[in-house]
Amino acid sequence: MTHDIHIIGGGLAGSEAAWQLAEAGLKVRISEMRGGGDMTPAHESDRLAEMVCSNSFRSDDAENNCVGLLHQEMRRMGSLVMRCADATRVPAGSALAVDREGFAARVTEALESHPNISIVRERVDALPDHPAIIATGPLTGSALAESIAAETGRDALAFFDAIAPIVHGDSIDMDVAWKAARWGKGGDDYINCPLSREQYEAFVAALNAGEKTEFKEWEKDTPYFEGCMPIEVMAERGPETLRFGPLKGVGLDDPRTGRWPHACVQLRQDNASGTLWNMVGFQTKLRHGAQVEIFRTIPGLEKAEFARLGGIHRNSFIRSPELLDRSLRLKSRPNIRFAGQITGCEGYVESAAIGLIAARFAAAEARGESLPAPPNTTALGALLGHITGDANPETFQPMNVNFGLMPPLAERFRKADRKKAYTDRARDAFGAWLAETGQAAEAVAA
Repeated sequence: MTHDIHIIGGGLAGSEAAWQLAEAGLKVRISEMRGGGDMTPAHESDRLAEMVCSNSFRSDDAENNCVGLLHQEMRRMGSLVMRCADATRVPAGSALAVDREGFAARVTEALESHPNISIVRERVDALPDHPAIIATGPLTGSALAESIAAETGRDALAFFDAIAPIVHGDSIDMDVAWKAARWGKGGDDYINCPLSREQYEAFVAALNAGEKTEFKEWEKDTPYFEGCMPIEVMAERGPETLRFGPLKGVGLDDPRTGRWPHACVQLRQDNASGTLWNMVGFQTKLRHGAQVEIFRTIPGLEKAEFARLGGIHRNSFIRSPELLDRSLRLKSRPNIRFAGQITGCEGYVESAAIGLIAARFAAAEARGESLPAPPNTTALGALLGHITGDANPETFQPMNVNFGLMPPLAERFRKADRKKAYTDRARDAFGAWLAETGQAAEAVAA
């Protein structure tokens, strides 16, 4: 064998895991089926770490937001994903959004040029017998998924994930739309398309009446993930649901009226040049023809040209709390670790973070050492704990990192101060863990 660790899957989790292992001096083989004659229903290229849904890593606020805190923790551990995200950042207010093609290109280049990494374009259909990290993501190939199910004795759970449309910026009518961020935070990072009450009500009615994708028989009982709900499914929940969700007009002053619109569609920059814009919260299972017809009723988008229309795909994940140990090893086959969205974490950042810590566990094991998990008072430790035993296996569902995964604060704080109290406690705990274990980026490099 010419490698120490086998990474199966070249998404964000697999890419991060490979980088961490290679930086630790281990020889790594990445098996990625894209580029070897296979493709998934959601990917568009064979680049590693391709982002298929949104181009956002969500909030970058490490003081008041749990995902922003996770960003900070990953940076402190020398994350390749965070380094490439920072290098390809595009305006998005307090969020970290990236030029998706530039981001994937940077990750791919870094991995291809690393002397300890070999990338093989191949599909793996069975669980290996050697040390490996399975990071095939929510679109795991059917043969490998069957191998996993056969080993665990339990069928994989599944949910639907939907993709938002992307609009060519020069097709947006800026005489109607305007640039601004909610409450003025972040300057003019979003394009805003205002809707009056009448326009909003007509839009909701059109969503409800629009032709939807038909599901196969085996898909009909698959639940949606609440954090990526199709817009028409939200509309079905009530006429005001969208107005208090992705179409919220609060904090956006329309320069033509000086008032907040009744509802507002926001678009977020999707590439560095600002030519492509992602419709925020517009994940959808509408048929393509219905999307074009309905979305062009939005003021400012009457002549919109779409670089990509929305879509839907089936995501799968394992029941990690009962199948994995605290270091992400499969209990029945401890030579195998799982990482990324297949473990039931949700989100780009969370996937990469679990890839990072899976690699650190594997590197320590290869050295004959034992690495304690990060404290559950940290973002990374709380997310890891949720996946590996803290959640109820019978009701386990994909989860974004959030303060609710952490232990309660020992002291009482005003609501306005509570989030910062969580991040202050986490920062201290994470710093102590880094010092005790030598897992900081500088220590590992040394």
